[in-house]
Amino acid sequence: MQKENESIISINKKTLLGIGGLLFAIMIFAGILTQVIPTGAYETDASGNIISGTYTEIARESVGYDFWRIFISPIEMFINSTAEAMTGIVIILVIIIIGGTFLVLDKSGVLKYIMSTIVNKFSNKKYTLLAVMIFFCMLLSSFAGILEESLTLVPLAVAISLSLGWDSFVGLGFSLISVTFGYAAATFNPFNIGIIHTMADLPMFSGVLFRIFVFVVIYAILAGFFISYAKKIEKNPMKSPCYQSDIKLKEKLLNTDEIEKALQNKMLPKATKAFASALVAVLVVTIVCLVTNILLGDSTISGIIGYLPLASMAVLFTIGGMRAGKISGLTGKELRGIFIKGAKSILPCAPIIMIIICVTYILKSGMIIDTLLYWVHNYISTLNPYVALTIIFFVICIFEFFIGSGSAKAFLLMPILLPLVDMIGIGRQNLIVSFCLSDGLCNVLYPTNGLLMIALSIINISYLKYLKCAWKLFLAVLIASVGLTFIGYAIGY
Repeated sequence: MQKENESIISINKKTLLGIGGLLFAIMIFAGILTQVIPTGAYETDASGNIISGTYTEIARESVGYDFWRIFISPIEMFINSTAEAMTGIVIILVIIIIGGTFLVLDKSGVLKYIMSTIVNKFSNKKYTLLAVMIFFCMLLSSFAGILEESLTLVPLAVAISLSLGWDSFVGLGFSLISVTFGYAAATFNPFNIGIIHTMADLPMFSGVLFRIFVFVVIYAILAGFFISYAKKIEKNPMKSPCYQSDIKLKEKLLNTDEIEKALQNKMLPKATKAFASALVAVLVVTIVCLVTNILLGDSTISGIIGYLPLASMAVLFTIGGMRAGKISGLTGKELRGIFIKGAKSILPCAPIIMIIICVTYILKSGMIIDTLLYWVHNYISTLNPYVALTIIFFVICIFEFFIGSGSAKAFLLMPILLPLVDMIGIGRQNLIVSFCLSDGLCNVLYPTNGLLMIALSIINISYLKYLKCAWKLFLAVLIASVGLTFIGYAIGY
């Protein structure tokens, strides 16, 4: 029986410690890099963009970033880099709200009702459901830039996946992974395509036909992989690397007595509609933000508007969940108690988020990022275009390891890469496709991505088990991504 004090999102301490230890090692590695790579900087314009050809090496003594300072970087970050610190706080607040709301939805029976309805309706068409869910999540992200909001889908997607005879990795696949790959195969996404088109002086959202082709290729790989994987797991569940951890998840999510008890509540259909209305409202806000970005075409406004979908998700998701809980019969006191309990269950993820953000802060404080860019520029400038395209792709992948924000990477890399590809003869549109593919692929590959780490903590699988499940998918998409940029160059894109 499910314990009354157990949350649907409960963080496994062993998994959390493993992830925390890995990230701490990465933070140490970043600190070492600041001591061995020469320090230097480019000049920037009034907008903060790098001016190509202005790199100057700076004496390490004048930078004054000693190795021991990495251990106080969380404190320094709040003093010297309030923007990055605030980003961490916002993410932590959002995931805490998600934890509280999901426990309300679980205890009210709404999640069980949604899960049972979907499973009963698609039990004979489950692979069609899998293909449609992957397409929908990819399309939503590719078109409107949904990313962080996808974390709200993970617990429900995992519950549906387990109910249909698959494992938690499949649930992660048609929620977070599909959304992230849709972000990679961007068509009209204003938060990467829109911003970079502005920086590259290209017509807003031009060149969309080739990007649609990229979307189709990535979707085919993703859908094919997960349908094949799901069939294998359904045939023999013990082949799943998640088999042992899924046993506890099934006890928590698929308790027959709890489901039957919840479904006896005749107010659940009305409560579910109230919650669904809140999700529709989040989608409407996202679409309005997208249209606003297209009409205005201003990178500064895009940056401001970029936070609105996430903010609306946090507010509306919570309102919808609390309203659904009240309609289902929970009292005000019960709602508050359950919400607080759910919020506490995900609070241990907060240090993980701060460590991830500290990695970027350490590299910036050590002033080695511009040096790496300078080295890349000098090396690539004389290469064959196909070799240069491959190196550019992997360079963006390397920077993604330390700088998770796509917009931050764009403002850092594009002023260097845009004139470089002009000199080599690579189209700017093709560079943008390469940037989006490498950025999106690595979002769910690296342990320095906060969303991925939280999702793995929720389903209680280690990062190494996750890689064991996903390495073939990543390899296939990586090869396809490089191949797509080659096709783009060959057709003059």
